[in-house]
Amino acid sequence: MPAPERPQARILIVAGSDSGGGAGIQADIKTVTALGHYAMTAVTAITVQDTKGVHAIHPVPSFFIGAQMRVCLDDIGADAIKTGMLHDAGVIAAVTAEISRLTVRPRLVVDPVMVAKGGHRLVDGTAIDALKRDLLPHTTVLTPNVPEAETLTGTTIRDVDDLEHAGRMLMSLGPEAVLMKGGHLPGDSVTDVLVSEEGVRVFEAQRIDTRHTHGTGCTLASAIATHLGAGRTIGEAVALAREFVREAMLKAPGFGAGHGPLGHARAGRAQ
Repeated sequence: MPAPERPQARILIVAGSDSGGGAGIQADIKTVTALGHYAMTAVTAITVQDTKGVHAIHPVPSFFIGAQMRVCLDDIGADAIKTGMLHDAGVIAAVTAEISRLTVRPRLVVDPVMVAKGGHRLVDGTAIDALKRDLLPHTTVLTPNVPEAETLTGTTIRDVDDLEHAGRMLMSLGPEAVLMKGGHLPGDSVTDVLVSEEGVRVFEAQRIDTRHTHGTGCTLASAIATHLGAGRTIGEAVALAREFVREAMLKAPGFGAGHGPLGHARAGRAQ
């Protein structure tokens, strides 16, 4: 007999919009849907964006972001929340307030989006301290890449040992687990390090030689949130999410002249 189908998890995405469809809430919705679950959104910013970069940003007021979250949480509910682009301290305060008022809190995956793939800065100077002070104590999994982790810790990351050290530093700020993404480090393989109360787990895979990497961080964090919302452990969620991202990179549609989008739908069928 086939395995029983898991209940459909409710995933609330709190992130910016990408008009090109490769990253942000567009990638998040595609990820949750491709994995067979239900996505809701609270849009934090509207960007003018394509595969070549971010051309303009129109931020959404913090009270309106909180209101979007509130109606979704009060009516539909959420098994997990994933945050992406939170551009200033006011937005982070609004997001934290909506999470803090809940009696039963969903699993929370925080992707500390700071710089777009093309190099455009997406947050102001107030956001970093607010993130560390307000949001990380509520976080289940934090998913920084190397530049983000260096910004959050003030350290330099050159190798896998540095990834683990920075992950432990970030754990001290309150998250249950930190997934240190090593894709920015040189080499033919990519190593990610999961630091949690259960210890350290290292994930290593051959680097995929492709320019189609737009939205990989958003996709990974949303896949982790989806699997957590569906009842997986942190380790299981990270392992499954990494597999999904790699499959989506391999099945990218080849669109755009810059950092192309992933093939979410085809990757979902493969899983």
